[in-house]
Amino acid sequence: MIHSRLASGERYDEWRKIQEEKVKVVIGARSALFAPFKNVGLIIIDEEHETSYKQEENPKYHARDIAIYRGQYHHAPVVLGSATPALESYARAKKGVYSLLTLKGRVQDRLLPKVEIVDMREELQTGNRTMFSKALYEKIIERLERKEQIVLFLNRRGYSTFVMCRDCGYVLQCPHCDISLTYHKIHQYNRCHYCGHTEPILEQCPECHSEHIRFFGTGTQKVEEELYKHFPGIRVIRMDVDTTQQKNAHEKLLQAFKAQKADCLLGTQMIAKGLDFERVTLVGVIAADSLLHLPDFRASEKTFQLLTQVSGRAGRHELPGEVVIQSYTPDHYSIIAASEHDYLSFYQQEMQIRHTRGYPPYFYLTLITFTHEDLVYLVKVCEEAVRWLKSHIQGSSMILGPVASPIPRIKDRYRYQCMIKYRDEPNLGVILTQFLEQIREHMEKKKLQVQIDKNPQMLM
Repeated sequence: MIHSRLASGERYDEWRKIQEEKVKVVIGARSALFAPFKNVGLIIIDEEHETSYKQEENPKYHARDIAIYRGQYHHAPVVLGSATPALESYARAKKGVYSLLTLKGRVQDRLLPKVEIVDMREELQTGNRTMFSKALYEKIIERLERKEQIVLFLNRRGYSTFVMCRDCGYVLQCPHCDISLTYHKIHQYNRCHYCGHTEPILEQCPECHSEHIRFFGTGTQKVEEELYKHFPGIRVIRMDVDTTQQKNAHEKLLQAFKAQKADCLLGTQMIAKGLDFERVTLVGVIAADSLLHLPDFRASEKTFQLLTQVSGRAGRHELPGEVVIQSYTPDHYSIIAASEHDYLSFYQQEMQIRHTRGYPPYFYLTLITFTHEDLVYLVKVCEEAVRWLKSHIQGSSMILGPVASPIPRIKDRYRYQCMIKYRDEPNLGVILTQFLEQIREHMEKKKLQVQIDKNPQMLM
C-alpha cells in the first residue's frame, strides 16, 4: 500500500518490498504509479475521472498520463474505470484511441436507485425554511423506523460558509487571502480554508460595532446539529477534513458505520464514491448546486459526476435504494441527467457546449499563474509576459488574459493568470522554456513566482 498518510519508515518498507520483488500487487494513490516494478503486467486507474489524480504542486502531473506512459513502456494494458468518465477519456474512446468496454448493469442485475429532484425554491414558498425538504424529511423518518441507514452529502465543511453583520453588510475576511472565513462551531473559531488563519468568534462588528452578527450558508457541522434537532435519537457519523485528520480516522469511522453504530453517514466528497454498505437505502444531497456555479468550465461535469457517484451508494444489495437531490436549479441538464443515470445525454450536451466555447477535449489548455506581494508590479510583469507570449505563439492559438485569478490573493500574495488555448502547438514546450528564461531575473531578484500548468484541473 502506498499513500501520503504513511510514515517515512512505513513508506520505505513498502518500497523495499516492491524493489525486492516480494509483492506482486501495489494499491495506492497517484504516487503508487512510480512503484519500482521492473515488469508491470496491468495498471488499473479506478475512478479515472477524479481531479485528485492531478498533482497541483510541482512537479505537476496527472496519474492517468503516467499510467498510460508506463503501460506503453512495459507493453501492459491500462484500464481506466469509471461510472462517469472524464469527457476527454470518453471522447478518446469514441474516436478509437482507447477501447471502450461498457458495463450496462449493476452486479446481479440490481436496479439503480430511484431519484427524486426537489425544487428548494418551492419549499421556501411553502414556508419550509429548514435544510431538509418535506420529501427528504419523510424518507429519513421512514429509514429510522425501519432500522435502515442513510447517507447525506454536502460538499462544504465547517458550520457556516461566511459571517456577516446584518446592519452594515460587513463580511469577515481572511487578512491574508481574498476569501471569507468559515465558522467552525465545535472549536469556536473562524477559519480560512486556504492558509489556515483562525480568528475568535466576533461579539460585535469591527466596522459599525453592531451586535447583529449572523452566520450564513451551511456546512457539514451545521447539518449535523440540525439532524439532532429534527430527528431526536438519530446517531450520526460526520466525515470531512476536520474529523479525519488523525491516522486511520477514515477506517475507524467507516467500520463504525458498517457495524451499524450510526444511522446516518454525513460527509463531503470523501463519502461520494467507493462505499458499499448493504443497509444504506437512502442518499440525500443537501445542496446539489454547491459546485455548479463555480468559475470553472468543468463545473457541470463535476456536478454530474458527484451526483451520479453519491447516488450509487444507495440500494447496492438486496434492499432497494432511493435518492433525494435538493437543488435551487433543478432544471439544469447536469442535475436532470444525473437523476436519470444517463451519462450519454450529459456527454452529448456538454460536448456541444465545450465545442462552442473552445474548451477540452476540443482544445488544450495551459494555465500560467503569477504571484507577488506587490500588486502594481505583478500587473506590469504579467502584461509584459503576455505580450512576449503573443509574439511567439502561432496565430491559431489564443492567449486569454492576464486577469486576476478567481481568488485574487492567497497567503498575502496577489495572483494573476493567463491561459493559452491551442489545438496544435508542437513547439509550446520550447516556447515556455524560453519564456521562463526571459523572466528568470524577475523570479530570482524580485521573488516573482510563476507556475505553468498544462491541462489544468483547477482554475481557482
